[in-house]
Amino acid sequence: MSDETGAAPRRTRQVPARVPTSTYRLQVTPAQDLFRCAEVLPYLRDLGADWVYLSPILASEPGSDHGYDVVAHDHVDEERGGEAGLAALAATARELGLGVLVDIVPNHVGVATPVEDPWWWDVLKHGRDAEHAAAFDVDWSAGDGRLRIPVVGDHDLPQDAHGAGATIGHLAVVVDDESGEPELRYHDHRFPVAPGTADDLGEPLPEGTAEPGAVVDADTVHDRQHYELVNWHDADDDLNYRRFFAVNTLAALRVEDPEVFRDTHREIGRWISEGLVDGLRVDHPDGLRDPKGYLDDLAELTGGAYVLVEKILEPGEHLPVSWACEGTTGYDALGLLDRVLVDPAGEEPLDALETRLRGGPVDWPEMVHDLKREVTDGILHAEVRRIGRELRRHLPTLPAHRVEDVVAELLACFPVYRSYLPEGRDHLEEAVAEARHRRPDLAATFDQVVPWLTDPDAAAAKRFQQTSGMVMAKGVEDCSFYRWSRLTSLTEVGADPADFAVSVDELHAALTARQRDWPHAMTTTSTHDTKRGEDTRARISVLAEVPDVWAVALDRLQERAPVPDPGFGSLLWQAAVGAWPVSRERLHAYAEKAMREAGAHTRWTEPDEAFEGAVHAAVDAAYDDEAVAAEVAALARRLAGPGWVNSLSLKLLALTAPGVPDVYQGSELWEQSLVDPDNRRPVDFEARRALLDRVADGWVPPLTTGDDALDDDGAAKLAVVRAALRLRRDRPELFTDYTPVAAQGEATDHVVAFDRGGAVAVATRLPVGLARRGGWGDTSLDLPEGAWVDEVTGRRLAAGPGGVPLAELLADLPVALLRRDS
Repeated sequence: MSDETGAAPRRTRQVPARVPTSTYRLQVTPAQDLFRCAEVLPYLRDLGADWVYLSPILASEPGSDHGYDVVAHDHVDEERGGEAGLAALAATARELGLGVLVDIVPNHVGVATPVEDPWWWDVLKHGRDAEHAAAFDVDWSAGDGRLRIPVVGDHDLPQDAHGAGATIGHLAVVVDDESGEPELRYHDHRFPVAPGTADDLGEPLPEGTAEPGAVVDADTVHDRQHYELVNWHDADDDLNYRRFFAVNTLAALRVEDPEVFRDTHREIGRWISEGLVDGLRVDHPDGLRDPKGYLDDLAELTGGAYVLVEKILEPGEHLPVSWACEGTTGYDALGLLDRVLVDPAGEEPLDALETRLRGGPVDWPEMVHDLKREVTDGILHAEVRRIGRELRRHLPTLPAHRVEDVVAELLACFPVYRSYLPEGRDHLEEAVAEARHRRPDLAATFDQVVPWLTDPDAAAAKRFQQTSGMVMAKGVEDCSFYRWSRLTSLTEVGADPADFAVSVDELHAALTARQRDWPHAMTTTSTHDTKRGEDTRARISVLAEVPDVWAVALDRLQERAPVPDPGFGSLLWQAAVGAWPVSRERLHAYAEKAMREAGAHTRWTEPDEAFEGAVHAAVDAAYDDEAVAAEVAALARRLAGPGWVNSLSLKLLALTAPGVPDVYQGSELWEQSLVDPDNRRPVDFEARRALLDRVADGWVPPLTTGDDALDDDGAAKLAVVRAALRLRRDRPELFTDYTPVAAQGEATDHVVAFDRGGAVAVATRLPVGLARRGGWGDTSLDLPEGAWVDEVTGRRLAAGPGGVPLAELLADLPVALLRRDS
């Protein structure tokens, strides 16, 4: 959102008392619990991190490796170390001078195992009269007023069998051994039985497992419950509880209710008040009814502590300045920094290649619209229908199908994740104009529906805003990104792959604004949600400099290991060479997720064995067929050296740019992950500790850029990370401003540099082109005269009237972090 000058509105919020200079993200899991995380903290301190940043730690589904499926808000997950583990980590952090940032999940809870979530279990047992019924976003008026649980398989319930009297196979009533209470069991699923609904069925219920129908009529008991077990297909159209996106096992909460907020945040408030935690990262604020109101409540609870929001901004979009937070978690910065390292000259040839592979040009906006519309008509149609019911309370004479058609089209045309009425109304108006253009046949229905969707106080408008982000995420991130393979380093969360490259001047303008408006927002390059790790992307971006080489190699790969869809083959082989050497198991797992998320030929719910078999055969060929393996390895070797240059440049820019840089666990060495869960693999901290000790002793690790670049261990990256984090932490006064630093000479297009107020970052871009022109030549950096020291290598140099020759400055590494030598 912009004012009349086109600039982002200015913020007036007071800066929190404590703000990190950097963070280091740790994935807290049962295998790496809080006690083990505490053991890693001395390493993080020596690396230079200022705060440790933890994934969710509240009680979650048993065995969860990510923690976003919270089942109870009143205690720390025992599998992750429990209250004692958090206390131990906090105590160690205090001793080392580290702050603690924790990821929290206000939008939803895990309900895959109902007995693990006491609130959900109670609602299933007592219905809308349950103590915590108001906590869940359920439309009890839908259907027969029962909560629909989509778990029944096709083989146990015909798809046309619904409602009372329907027979469900493998359904049984048993008495639980521990509670002594009757339960409904469906395979491994357990559900409570409402009081008195199984008391009149004759013989006493047996303890333990009962055969279906052996003693009691399970179907009759089921028909008396406040919930209804339905076919899993019904989730698309008939679900009556809001979810996280289309995940049936994550039920949405109503934190806009003051009691729900209080009950779900009491433990979080304790962490802050007792000094265990210093700041919070808010997951998925776009799912909340009123994100601004929620953040205001959170600020009151925490006394204005440091808060970040996992908000994805589309190009040109600004975070609402009214929000009580310090900014986003950094996907906007990621997209910007990636693109300044992409050669714009590669756009036309890579477009031509994609057109040839697809049998015609790709219209990205049209693809996005169509796939979002598939989402509104498919996996999220239940949400569209619910918005329609809200609207028809005011417009009862309108046919339901026309109202739903209008809602679905508006959602498909929405240009950003959501609006926050009255803020963002321009986005809604843009969607309305586009939808009217596409669907003139619905003009009269638009006339009646739109006023209700533009009214900030209307229930339909509020629910529409909650839903538009779901549609964007499922249609774009989780589908379109897997269908357009022009340059897959650009298909990343929070960025538009149609934006191919960013110039150095554009980067400087964006970072100047960031320093002015959001100096404490997070800057990230890898997360638990990125589609590819930062160094995988950095290597893939080299393809923009060698598009002809890529086209020839891809044709040979397709000839020797054909993928039925050549466009998908391009995406697959980019992943392979970007992460190479990657294990067979990891590449198979990526291929399966990518082709099913794309949904063009096979889906999670309807796998196409022939297509998937051909794709997996191509993956196997990369390991079993000598010619294919040689082709992949040769291309990876050619890309690896310049890819490492891109990697070091990306890392230095991210660590020194305005904002709070985050280092995702392990990414101080090469981070060549693919999509989750691959990016949550365990990290070898002992190996990193050993390398860090060598660097701390004065070892300057070289960067391998020749034929053996694939064997490089990433120690140079560790040295860059250590230098930047330690300088930011120990000399924060050097990072209080932002000024571009110019270069003079024949190779100025290949350098990006800026002065943060005493610390000067210098990075190389487009390394293939730089090597092709013969190196830096007489190009020099316009540094003020005097003595300087490079924090990465320890080298001292003098800047004369003409600055410093880049050939001298970057003789050892493609990046430098300079400060005055006093």
